[in-house]
Amino acid sequence: MIATPATAWPPVYDRDFRPSGDSPFWDRARETMSSDERAAIILRKIQALMAWAYERAPFYRTRWDTAGLLPGDITSLEDFANVPTIAKADLRADQAAHPPFGSYLCVEPNEVVRVHGTSGTSGRPTAFGWTRDDFDRIAEAHARIMWSFGLRPSDLVFVGSIFSLYVGSWGALAGIERLGATAFPFGAGVPGMTLQAVSWMQQMKPTAFYGTPSYALRVAETARAEGIDPRSFGLRIMFFSGEPGAGILATKKLIEETFGAICIDSGSMGEVTPWMNITECAHRTGMHLWQDIVYGELLDPRTMRPLPYGSIGTPVYTQLERRGQPMIRLVSGDQAEWTDAPCPCGRTYPRFPRGIIGRLDDMLVVRGENIYPSAIEDVLRTFPELGTEFEIVVSRPASLDELTVRAEIAAPCDEDTLRERIGAQLKRKLGIRAGVALAQPGTLARTDLKSRRVRDERSTPEC
Repeated sequence: MIATPATAWPPVYDRDFRPSGDSPFWDRARETMSSDERAAIILRKIQALMAWAYERAPFYRTRWDTAGLLPGDITSLEDFANVPTIAKADLRADQAAHPPFGSYLCVEPNEVVRVHGTSGTSGRPTAFGWTRDDFDRIAEAHARIMWSFGLRPSDLVFVGSIFSLYVGSWGALAGIERLGATAFPFGAGVPGMTLQAVSWMQQMKPTAFYGTPSYALRVAETARAEGIDPRSFGLRIMFFSGEPGAGILATKKLIEETFGAICIDSGSMGEVTPWMNITECAHRTGMHLWQDIVYGELLDPRTMRPLPYGSIGTPVYTQLERRGQPMIRLVSGDQAEWTDAPCPCGRTYPRFPRGIIGRLDDMLVVRGENIYPSAIEDVLRTFPELGTEFEIVVSRPASLDELTVRAEIAAPCDEDTLRERIGAQLKRKLGIRAGVALAQPGTLARTDLKSRRVRDERSTPEC
């Protein structure tokens, strides 16, 4: 498992190790240890990581000096809460000032063996640099986490996600290969590719699928149009990232009933890869935080102070095993609730029992109410008369905001009655009235990537 002493940083893992197929754990000792034992290991990793970053990264050294902190001052996890947080905007600004990797690169540029990054749709793209040993540890972490939700060497995994700068596909592929399963890196994003995906899945009978929830539902829609039952693929595990859908109970239920497979929600941020550091186990009681790989905290988004279990706040992540371009207290901008209640799987990590509730910057303020797109999706998925595609439109035609939900119908129905029923459910869930517009099948935009379901047409900010 670990080829170097447990106190060494960064660890070097035994690449030939694999547990027996009947073991529910990749590493029972690490996954079931007490919180105090794990806290001691996390602290040692934080201390080593901070010493490394302080010596090599002006980005961190300047921030910590300004805060009056030295790595040696961190003698407990409570002390670590005083280390300044960083945001995605800080990373973009630093890379603009110190191209191409920013002044938080802790190795020589020629040690970077692979570059990934953000799409840049919300600002300047951010580059992620991986060293060879970082990539090996990412593969190890993902294999260990995939094992927890039931993936085994006997599985054939269909990767139905775009292979590009998007790090999700590559991280999943690395974990699949390290675990010893068979990878089918099919990809996505090319016109006509979904129909080919259906054909290949019908031919190869993969036992597992990785992609986004919306793309999985698109595959099902395409299969049915060809007269193929998605259950005939024979999938038993489907794991997802990139969207909140797999954590929305109604969407999870829809996927599981559509394919006859368990639906696993996974993933935090591409910047903190191994991004699978929060992931459901096979019991699907919420997303475990694999704290000895990426240390997660839950902070009050206003004060940036730690919150106790049972609270709702924003997750903040620190990579504990990455030396090339480590993220130390990166604010996610997501919202989650956490608990340390036991899980039937026996792992002693804390969990997000509701997964990622939503992104704080995705939240819509409509007539004074905080509206998350995931809450609307949760309602729509309960109506079998609807298809899988929908769109949320916010406008201000006069003095008040208007919220309209456009959804495709799956088959002919009494549209007036359906609109009334959906509107009533949305009112109960959201606390405000929403208009409902029904669209014919196939008329709303599809995507092979992350779904973009919100269109905010307001020309002035919310008052």
